[in-house]
Amino acid sequence: MFQFRQHMHDKKLFVLAGELSGDLHASEVIRVLKTQCPGLRIFGAGGRRISAHGADLLYRTEELSVMGFAEVVKQGFFLRRVIRDLKQAVARERPDAALLVDYPGMNLVFAGFLHRLGIPVIYYIPPKVWAWKEGRVRKIRKYVDHLMVIFDFEVDFYLEHGIDAEFAGNPVAEEIRGVQLPARSDFLGRHAIDENRKIIGLLPGSRKQEITMIFPEMLRAARKIQDSHDAVFLLGKAPDVAEGIYEAIAKEAGIPLTSCPAYEVMRYSDLLLVTSGTATLEALCFGTPMIVLYKTGWFNYAIGKRLVRLHSISLANLVAKGLITEERAVPELLQGEANAERIFSEASSLLGNDAAAETMREELLAAKETLGSVSPSQKVASVILQYLQT
Repeated sequence: MFQFRQHMHDKKLFVLAGELSGDLHASEVIRVLKTQCPGLRIFGAGGRRISAHGADLLYRTEELSVMGFAEVVKQGFFLRRVIRDLKQAVARERPDAALLVDYPGMNLVFAGFLHRLGIPVIYYIPPKVWAWKEGRVRKIRKYVDHLMVIFDFEVDFYLEHGIDAEFAGNPVAEEIRGVQLPARSDFLGRHAIDENRKIIGLLPGSRKQEITMIFPEMLRAARKIQDSHDAVFLLGKAPDVAEGIYEAIAKEAGIPLTSCPAYEVMRYSDLLLVTSGTATLEALCFGTPMIVLYKTGWFNYAIGKRLVRLHSISLANLVAKGLITEERAVPELLQGEANAERIFSEASSLLGNDAAAETMREELLAAKETLGSVSPSQKVASVILQYLQT
């Protein structure tokens, strides 16, 4: 049976963060909480960052990070077991509050369960109901005690649906503000890169499925770019992805790649080829011109296309242009369009037009200002403390 380590304090917090980004964002909140309430007992599901703060985890994000409709169906039995075990732990331990982070499929189930037990629910980074599955709004209104959103346009959306949402600021912007990176000249010197060469960054994603579908096309496009431009290529690897996944694909490409942390790729590249996801928002914070790629199985895409109501899929475009307009700040290539020829064509347009690249950079940096300058981890932690103290 799952047992907690012994602590002196009797306050308990249940945390559910089922994805790598959620683990990161939740860990920052927990770090702040621990300074205010050192004896707080934390349990639930999360990753290595939450675990590093002393949380007792029943399941890890690596087990829970399932992408796409078909994959959820395949993992149905396992996910039902996760829900059962976590519910049993909650019922047994009766936490004083619960922090749910992103991961809507499971977190909305737990919001209802926690609400029925009378446990206050703080939902940080709620589901993107403004994009699809708007019916989830009813569950949020009914079960969530305090909603903390990370985009300013979400406040108005929820208000229209009768829900008070608090803008916490954006955790990505907060994390990037705290990053210390070397000077460009030091970076170029360390990797022996001539300052006159174009630097192309490759960010193929953080899930095995998206890496295997998109990385090969990125590399084929990179080979074409290499033939027509004096370019070098940086590869940003997700820290929680096995090295072998990248290496097996890169081995066949036949072009030299310089591996470095993702933020360095974003900071020093002239152009990014990036898989749609949080990385597009991070790249926006650096103001780096990018081409956004997205590819999934035909079944997932067919369902998603019928459900999603947005004109753009990337967070970079949604933040820069909003929910309604069809205008885009950065190009998006989806499914069949995410092929080497199209990627090369878009890349050549930007690499050969400094004015267009600079306009994109300025627009992205202007959009960054809408993400807020406050510390969301401090804000969310202060809300949780209020519930813990009641």
